[in-house]
Amino acid sequence: MVGKLTATAIVERALEIGDTEGLDTVTIRRLATDLGVTPMALYWHFKNKEQLVAGMADHLIAEFAPVPDDDRPWRERMRDLIKGLIGVLRAHPCAKGVLEQVDQTAVPSFLAIWDLALRLARIAGFSVEESCVISKYILQSAISIADAPVHHAASRTPEEAAEIIRRRRLALESLPVDRYPHLVEMAAPMVGGISRETYDTFGVDLVVSGIESLAARR
Repeated sequence: MVGKLTATAIVERALEIGDTEGLDTVTIRRLATDLGVTPMALYWHFKNKEQLVAGMADHLIAEFAPVPDDDRPWRERMRDLIKGLIGVLRAHPCAKGVLEQVDQTAVPSFLAIWDLALRLARIAGFSVEESCVISKYILQSAISIADAPVHHAASRTPEEAAEIIRRRRLALESLPVDRYPHLVEMAAPMVGGISRETYDTFGVDLVVSGIESLAARR
């Protein structure tokens, strides 16, 4: 069985467990049981959980492979970069936890995306320091958009999600209208009445438009 076991098979099962049961439940012993091997068989590929999480990060980021170089304007390429990251993060509920735990410098696929973000910022005319800041904000923005409460229904039953939305809406609608008029007025969309397409598209527009506006001042 050891000869048939691959690193890819291990990280794919680890992601499945992390997505459905949470990242804390991903252990070498659990994986070995699920894959029908001894823990030692997994240690041939990953010496510890830190290496395993790095492998998980590399695999999930590799699902999004941006074109390293093309002739399109930097704005379009940066938009695709952010949208691609959002897609990867949304496809795996445990992705946020994986990226928060992992040493990102140990993840080749992440390094490729990071390097591309820096390259696009430099093409846009930003300084080295500014490009570093932009690359970090791109990642954080993608994580925030993908992990926003508007998408919490994916991890709960429709009934549970509807009840959460109802309670949150009522909480906002019950606020003193003289002190919080806009929160009361917009309670419904604020807690779940915004479509995923609108939320994602407008969110990416905000990020890219802000970078574009700054670039125009150069």
